[in-house]
This record gives sequence, structure tokens and C-alpha cells, in this order.
Amino acid sequence: ATDIGVNPAEFPRPGSEPWNPPFVEGNADPKYMRLTSAALPNSAALKARWGLPVGGIVDPLNKDGPPVTLVDFGSAGIVRCRKCRTYINPFVVWTDGGRRFRCNLCGTTNEVPVDYFCTLGPDGRRRDHNERPELSQGSVEYVASQEYMVRAPMPPVYFFLIDVSAPAVASGSVDSIIQTIKSTLDNLPGDTRTQVGFITFDSSLQFYNLSPKLQAPQMLVVTDLEGEPFLPIPTEDLIVNLAEARHVVDAFLETLPTIIAKNQSADSALGSALQAVHMAMSHLGGKLLVFQTTMPNVGAARLKNRDNATLYGTDREHTLRNPEDPFFKKMAAECSRVQICVDVFSLSPSYTDLASLSTLCKYTGGQMYYYPGFQAQRDSIKLNKDLTHNLTRETGWEAVMRIRCSKGLRISSFHGHFFIRSTDLLALPAVDGDKAYAVQISHEENIVASSEAYLQCALLYTSSSGERRIRVHTMKAPVVSDLGEMYKTADGPATAALLSRLAVEKGLSSRLEDARQAVNARVLAVLKEYKSLYGINHRMPNKLVLPEGLKMVPLYALALTKSKALRGGAKDVGVDERSVVGYQMMAMGVAETLRYLYPTMYALHDMPDNCGNTNAEGMVVMPTPVALATEVLDHRGVYLLDDGRIFICWVGRGAPAEVLEGLFGAAGVSDVLSLEPQQDSEISKSANRLLAALRSKRELHQQCFVVRQGEPMETHWLPYLVEDRTQGAMSYTDFLCHLHRNTSK
Repeated sequence: ATDIGVNPAEFPRPGSEPWNPPFVEGNADPKYMRLTSAALPNSAALKARWGLPVGGIVDPLNKDGPPVTLVDFGSAGIVRCRKCRTYINPFVVWTDGGRRFRCNLCGTTNEVPVDYFCTLGPDGRRRDHNERPELSQGSVEYVASQEYMVRAPMPPVYFFLIDVSAPAVASGSVDSIIQTIKSTLDNLPGDTRTQVGFITFDSSLQFYNLSPKLQAPQMLVVTDLEGEPFLPIPTEDLIVNLAEARHVVDAFLETLPTIIAKNQSADSALGSALQAVHMAMSHLGGKLLVFQTTMPNVGAARLKNRDNATLYGTDREHTLRNPEDPFFKKMAAECSRVQICVDVFSLSPSYTDLASLSTLCKYTGGQMYYYPGFQAQRDSIKLNKDLTHNLTRETGWEAVMRIRCSKGLRISSFHGHFFIRSTDLLALPAVDGDKAYAVQISHEENIVASSEAYLQCALLYTSSSGERRIRVHTMKAPVVSDLGEMYKTADGPATAALLSRLAVEKGLSSRLEDARQAVNARVLAVLKEYKSLYGINHRMPNKLVLPEGLKMVPLYALALTKSKALRGGAKDVGVDERSVVGYQMMAMGVAETLRYLYPTMYALHDMPDNCGNTNAEGMVVMPTPVALATEVLDHRGVYLLDDGRIFICWVGRGAPAEVLEGLFGAAGVSDVLSLEPQQDSEISKSANRLLAALRSKRELHQQCFVVRQGEPMETHWLPYLVEDRTQGAMSYTDFLCHLHRNTSK
């Protein structure tokens, strides 16, 4: 346990690197799958006493995970349990001299195929145990046979739906999009199998014939958007093989800026455009990238401004964060059915009802990008980096995922972006290493008789090279009857990540205040139970006692209630931004969630000399993080805040001239300040190495903004200092005192 007094310097805070649970032999690496407690309760009654959610975070293609071995069973087929369809794994029990195995999930005894038989050693394991990855490793990837295919593996398909209304053209976004697409065509996954297509739209729809038989593209415009949509071009000429039609695609991208340069239409027919793209892609599937600037106001699914501050605090508040028009959910369901994944890039200068538009991504496993008030000079680099990463990262296509539990337990809920088929099959038209999923675990029986429980995640997908693959992660966890064992093995970071998703979802059906109170109530419940069990061992009336594994949870819970997804009301966070942040939090892995809730802050004026360089152990040298509290800020200092999505550099009003000159090349605080480009000084080189090292690990490109102490822009910085007291929210000190008072009652 951790005993906390009243000295803020001793409060629990995260270090430079997030804590990871210890590796267990035979289990999947925690980067792929981890539980909120490494020991599971043996009954629903014990689970209820725990207070916090029991479940896990699954990140099946985590790009930071260790290599996964490829296994090919060939024509013999993959060995699985005949009853529950669990894949062979390190925890099955071999019987009858190796001729049978007992499934570790359902207990069924299975015959071992003749060509898979091997004798057993004195330890009861097969003699080829160490030579077979599926028997010795918690994570493997199988080459899938014909039985795992309902059709021939699809090629990678990238379809671009681009808003070319006058506001979009004027912002420079269209030109940035086109230039990025041009620069990434040679690096798209799939080699010669890759296919592409384009539709642009304003008040009308513009279709492009890219047939490889043509010398130049042909544009056809559809202005009649009433009634059923139609395609004026054959599908095979609208979506073309990139290698075969490269000369036409290049010509199209070269001429499009000229075609749209003088566009006067300020309208958007996005809904009709989506209907047309669905028709075009339905025979193939693929990724649909939507670039949206103007709110849809003509054709199908016209949106209106629903931003109504008077709804906050009422029973109708949550409607602001949900789609009003059922069009978008229906469209998303149809897209999922035909294997279309939708990514939306919102570049609007004003409200565009992203609560509705994000539904397209939510049910298709897609992604939501947000560039409010896009300006090419400021934002083109970020758009270029984000879009390039999206297009060139390794992607799995036409995927489905299932997570199985051993007897007596069940997966009771799933949290993330997908469409659920048949109660427990997650449909993922596209999947990649930047998205994680969460589950909650419940009891099917009053008491779980076994002393061990097992979970197995299986992701079936098509690789960009056209192979059907099955990635399987398996883990074992002890089942306990003593709450003390759960406290000993509690995983605070995974708990905070799951709690975050549940809070965001609560905000979609309740007031934000209700969601915030629900978070605090769960933290209080677990600490009350802990105090009732172990309070006699910690007779220190002025100290709060926290279980070691959960000592960070109060801080993350407080930070969660102060995040853009949950904090304040209408005046604190715009409804579009709140929708996007909540959406992104639902897909974050554990490390990303923690970094977003409690950003890391570095003192740039006090960096080690070799900051940003790699040391002898292969680790990047980082400055020591400082607490997110106003009281630790030195007005003579310069600090960099990193939440994984943005960098903010805060400059104290008393920053010395040599620091300003070295970091920014500026003579005084009132000069234009920017950490980039790099100055010819050691401190600037160190700061830029630090920025580069942090960006290299991230999915989204982080822009770096500078704010000065005392200027109006500082209001954007202050909410990141989550340990401070704010209007309507406690400080970290106050919150710990609140927990102490309420657990002592």
C-alpha cells in the first residue's frame, strides 16, 4: 500500500514511461492484451465489492508490441477446439500420451490430428513444445486456409471524397490534400493490387473516369440530387488499379487544382456524395477518406446547427453529443456490411455537427481527424503527416474479431469503434496498429469453480499483400476468492483506460456532471472497500491509504473529469471538439490514454545536455517530468507540455534573455516565439531533438504552439494543469482530501 500525507510533493504521479505489468510465460505481451486486474474475482458478489470495472484493453496489432511469429499449418488446417473453436495455445492440457488435448476455455477433450501428434515429455508437455510457436508463445499469427474466406481476399482500396466548396478551396485544404496524395501514391500498401478512386463535391457531385484506356481523366457532373443516387460512370472506371491507370491518376491530380480554383459554390452535398460512393465501393469495400469543410446543406442528410448552450444541465444535454439524423448510422451500418471503413477529416472553420459525422467512423472502425478552422500556412504540415501515416501504415482489411472467455465468465460489453454482429463478433472493415478496444468481463455462473481463467482474442483479416491471416492472443489469469489478491495484482493504467471509455459513453446518455460523478463514485467505492479490509493495518488518521497498483487511479480519475471530453459545460469546450476528443479516447491504447489524461511537462530551461540523444542502453535521454500544477512553474522558466496530440510551450514572463535567444532566436518575450525551426544553439538543438523523439512514436503529428504567461492565449494552457483547482473542479490536493474524508466515514 501507499500512504499519502498532505505534502503535494509526495503525491503519486506518473514517471517518464508508463508502468507495464510483468510478463507471464505463455501469455500475450501486455502491449497486446492486459487486464484491469491480473487476478479475476471468482464470483459476481466479489466483483461487485471491487467497485472498479473488471475487464481489459485489447490492442491486437499494436505497432509497439514485440514481433509475432507467423505459423502455417498448410492444407492440414489450424488446430482448434471442436466445440468452442478456441485456437490451440500454450495452456491446453495434453492427455492420452499426446493423442488428445483438453481445451483450456471450455474443457472439451479433442482428438489430435494424426499429422500434428507428438509424444509427451515427463513434464506433461509435448516434446516439440519449444519448436512450435503456437504452443510456447502467447501471440501467434496463422496463415488462414480457404475455409476462412467468404470471397477472394480483397485488394487495398483507397477512395477519396473531397469537399471542393469555395470555403474549402480558399482555406488551402484541397491543395494540401492533393499534394499529399500525390506524394504517397508510390508508398501505398498492396503493390500492384492497390486500387484508387475520387469524387469531389460542393452543391453538385463531380465524378472522374480514370480508365487506364484514357490518356486524360474525364469529369462528369451530377447536379440533380433529388431521388435515388446514380453513377454516371461504370464502377470499373471510377475505381481503378493504380499501377495500370497511374498516368491518368497523375493527370487528374495535376489538373484538379486548376479545375476547382474559381469555384463559387459555398454549399455541400456530402450526404448525396456518401450515397454515391457507397454504390461505387459496395462490390469491393476498402477505405473511404472523407475531407469535409462545409456543413452538408443540400441533397441527402442536410445538417443544421444544433449547438444549444441552454441544454447543458438538462435531461436533453446528451442529445448534443449524439446524431440527430439517423442517416449517418444507417449509412455506417451499410458501409460496414460491404467492408467500407470511413475516415473523416474535418477542416471546418465553424460548427459542423461532428457528433453526427463521427458516426460514420464509429461503426466502420474508422478514424476522426480534426483541424478546426484549417489554414494551410499553419496546418498543412500536420494534415500532410497525418494523411501520409493513414495511407502508408500497414492495414488489415475485411476483418472480424472475437474475444473468448473460459467457462463461467463472459465478455459482457465491448467499447471502441466497430459494428457488432451476432452478439460477440466485431466487424472491422479496416484495422491497424493505432486502435485499441476494451471489454468488460462478467460472470455466467455464481461461482467460477476453476482456479484459472483464460481469454483469447482472434483477429481474422486480409493483409495488404492479399493473404488471409488470423492473429491470436491468449492469456491466463488466476481466479481468486480474496479481494486482497485483486488489490495485489491491480493494473492501475489499464483500469484508468477502461474507466475513461465508460465515462465517455456515460456522457452520450447522461449529463456531463453525471458522468463526472460516476467516475468519482467508482474511485471512492474501491478505496472504501480497501480501507474496510486493511484500515486496521494503517492507523494513520491524517493519511490516505491507496493500494499500490491503484495509487495513480485517483489522479487519472481527476484528470478524466477535467478532460475536454467531460469537463465544464457549453463555455468550456465546443461541442464539436468535445465529440472528437471523446471519439478519439474510445480508440486509444493504455499509454495514449494516460498521456492524454495527464500530459507530460518538461522544463526546457533545465534539460540534460544530451537530451533527445540515444544513450548507451539505446534509450532516448529525456528531461525529468514536472507536476502539472501552477505552483511548480517558475516565471523565469520555459516548459513544454506533451499530451500525445499537441505540444504547448509556456514561456514565463521573466525568462532570461539567454534562454529566449537560445531557444527562439528572440530578443524578448514580446517577440514572435517559435521552437521551430531550430536555432544554432545547444538548448534549441536539444529541444528540437526532444520534439522529434516524441513525434516519432505518435500516430498524429503534433503541432507546437507557444503561449506567454499572462497573455489571453494562456487560457488554452491552464486547463492542462489538472492538479490545479478550477471553477467547479477540485485540485489534486482537495480531491485526495475528499477521498480521505469519505473513506474515513
